[in-house]
Amino acid sequence: MHLISELILLVDDEPNVLLGYERVLHSEFKTHTAVGGTAALNSIRTRGPYAVVLSDMRMPEMDGIEFLTKVKHLAPDTTRIMLSGYADVKTALSAVNEGNIFRFLTKPCSKEILANTLTAALGQHRLVVSEKEILEKTLTGSLTVLSEVLSMASPAAFSRAMRLRRYMSHIMTTLSTANRWKFEVAAMLSQLGCVTMVAETIDAVYSGKPLSPKEQALYDTHPRIAGDLLQNIPRMESVAWMIAHQNQPITVDGDLGSREMAEMRLGAEFLQAILAFDTLLRRGNSRTEAAIKITRQHPDLDQRIFMALVEVEPEDSKKERRTCRIEELAAGMIIDEEIRTDTGLLVVARYQEVSPFLILKLKNYHQKGAIIGDILVTVPRTSAAAGK
Repeated sequence: MHLISELILLVDDEPNVLLGYERVLHSEFKTHTAVGGTAALNSIRTRGPYAVVLSDMRMPEMDGIEFLTKVKHLAPDTTRIMLSGYADVKTALSAVNEGNIFRFLTKPCSKEILANTLTAALGQHRLVVSEKEILEKTLTGSLTVLSEVLSMASPAAFSRAMRLRRYMSHIMTTLSTANRWKFEVAAMLSQLGCVTMVAETIDAVYSGKPLSPKEQALYDTHPRIAGDLLQNIPRMESVAWMIAHQNQPITVDGDLGSREMAEMRLGAEFLQAILAFDTLLRRGNSRTEAAIKITRQHPDLDQRIFMALVEVEPEDSKKERRTCRIEELAAGMIIDEEIRTDTGLLVVARYQEVSPFLILKLKNYHQKGAIIGDILVTVPRTSAAAGK
């Protein structure tokens, strides 16, 4: 049984050639065909993804090199094969360099060679996809660890980071922005540099208390610290830039035509907007009042952003409050109160999500007698009903 990821697209400008391919390959491979490059690109967009694309070299309107180069950008994980009746070195080199093809075959090509090549190409595709999944899981795991470190070291900063992520996620959904993960990760890790700050400074900032000039200067370094921590992680360079510039005026410099730079500037400006929104909410402004004030501060931003912030549901929306013992806590619950020691040290900030690490931390503090054992939490109403 063939999986959808094992689809092969055969491309030629002659329908009879494609029928021949289907005849000799149908018993071993699941194939689609397309007459010409334009039809093939449309098929990739509407019927893909394809594990392998095999294309003839000489086609009118769009030759194989141009076509496979476009496939490389449209579907980078797809393995690409060129088939040509003209085995000149220049053509082969162009195909390899511009289209990044996996194999270059010459006509006439026997069924055995074609089948073996397609089998090898499917293996290459599986390898590429597997390595990509491993990298993504490694990156996700690393970000989870960094987030947990922030929650343990600075509960107040972590609580704010989770609120910022919620705001950013709602904006991304509203705008249907590409690479939304970058913007959401930037929000989630925007306060990471606060792990270097003393707890009193962080508590003062998030409670709206004024800082001394020395404390303010120290606090203002946290975006750069976070950026420095993240910039050496693969695929996190642009996220690090967004975070490092979250408190700086967004100037238009560098390559004006760079899509990546434009994306980074936008991310930094989004961070500025949601940080200001969160600060205004903590000072008692309604969501509408806060959004109006931010509109005046960022007049060039898409107006849908401000509407999205107004529409963000309150943190306790559609949730049920309950008091439970520490040993009854479960992942996914939300702490609905500040948890402090008898000396006033903030252990967990309000609205922090319960995780196994958080439960362990609370158990350790409770065993030492530093905190009480009853915790006020909120849970989704569906979960609350299921637990009754």
